[in-house]
Amino acid sequence: MPQIPEAIEQLRAHLAPIVDLRHAAGVLGWDQQTHMPPGGGRARAEQLATLSRLIHEMFTSRRTGELLEAAERAAEQLDPDSDEAALVRVTRRDYDRATKLPSEFVAARSRASSLSIEAWRQARPANDFAAFCPHLQQMVDYARRTADYLGYAQHPYDALLDLYEPLMTSREVTELFARLREGIVPLVRAIAAAPQVDDSVLHQEYDEAKQQSFALEVVQAFGYDISRGRLDRAPHPFAASFSRDDARITTRFDRRFFNPAVFAIFHEAGHAMYHQGMAPSLERTPLAGGASLGVHESQSRMWENLVGRSRPFWQHYFPRLRELFPEQLTGVDAEGFYRAVNKVQPSLIRVEADEVTYNLHIILRFELEKALVEGSLRVEDAPGAWNARMAEYLGVTPPSDADGLMQDIHWASGSIGYFPTYTLGNVMAAQLFAAALREHPALPEDFARGEFRVLLEWLRKHVHRHGRKFFPQDLLQRATGSRLTPEPYLRYLWVKFGEIYGISAPETAGLSFP
Repeated sequence: MPQIPEAIEQLRAHLAPIVDLRHAAGVLGWDQQTHMPPGGGRARAEQLATLSRLIHEMFTSRRTGELLEAAERAAEQLDPDSDEAALVRVTRRDYDRATKLPSEFVAARSRASSLSIEAWRQARPANDFAAFCPHLQQMVDYARRTADYLGYAQHPYDALLDLYEPLMTSREVTELFARLREGIVPLVRAIAAAPQVDDSVLHQEYDEAKQQSFALEVVQAFGYDISRGRLDRAPHPFAASFSRDDARITTRFDRRFFNPAVFAIFHEAGHAMYHQGMAPSLERTPLAGGASLGVHESQSRMWENLVGRSRPFWQHYFPRLRELFPEQLTGVDAEGFYRAVNKVQPSLIRVEADEVTYNLHIILRFELEKALVEGSLRVEDAPGAWNARMAEYLGVTPPSDADGLMQDIHWASGSIGYFPTYTLGNVMAAQLFAAALREHPALPEDFARGEFRVLLEWLRKHVHRHGRKFFPQDLLQRATGSRLTPEPYLRYLWVKFGEIYGISAPETAGLSFP
């Protein structure tokens, strides 16, 4: 094993406590959404602002720059695919971007974000957009200023998108979304004309403790190591990881609807397993994270949908679910339940949306936040614009802002530029799964036996262990043999839902089926 150059060892040692502080701030953020008392919001905002400023100052210091320059000279002789070369490459990109942002701006943005989250937590259940509006305006203003500091070639949104999906532009997202609309809209229309699936079995009284027990049993079978994780409740489901050995998930429960909590647990476990599968050598370095949020979403959406909503999965797990809920599932079989959890019907809430209409929720958000950033949409007019697009794209109109613009935490936290990564994740998930299936054609038979080891090991090898070593497109090329393409995803949707609803893909969908 070649010796690591001293200059790179020094850079790594310098970066380790910075990573530690980032994770410490992450713990405070996790606690804010799970256990912090309501009165702690203002103090927590100051704590996170202080940590954000200290972390930023340490990372953007002259010392970091000096160590990075020395490490770059040493890395010239290394294999570009090595951990050490990747550490230098990724750190340089992060450093060049971070040094464009003043420390006081970073601290102020963090403080405003924390206060905005607290305002959202109170305003949403009260359906009080007027109380939340000033905070959303601040978050949009900070997003614009962030874009101005970072710089962009064509559109300010590009600078924000790059924070979550490196090297991708809003023009590329727009082109991808146009292809998805071309392939998905005919499917939505065909399903609307077909006899509808009965999902009444899902809308009964489901004990929360039993929901949790079932979902945890499943995700541990997937490979989520609960000894290195935990499950908590939060207003909006999320995953948070502070090391590969501390990857936590959250959910929210609905006693009268089976899907939200259970599938959210499947989803968030996918995120957590990504972190748990990263190479130990990446710990306490900037490489210990996902290649992008799109790649992260590919993991959560794969386990939630391509596995957790598959027919083989329910062939295995439906008998277990019936043991827990015998009264609710009387007269229902595995096939009926499989069809119920895959019912396609436009809905108000993104996290409860079916696979076919889900991306319309994302396209709506992408268009609105891009308009907010460029100033063509005023914040006070955003609820009306939201409702109009919901009516246009999905045929439903939110009865309240709580079920409309305020349903997600992302804008409250200032995560503007984030939403496209959900659809990117859907596309990547299908592309990765198709590659895994080519290598292991018996995966569906594995799922029907409740066995998921082969899929997890494939993902560990091709995705998880690499952390941030490779840019998303490079990672996809290595794992699947091609860069990002929507065709496997569109084929997956037409095959699966065409079978459920008895329809075939028209020539206008532009798809070929092997």
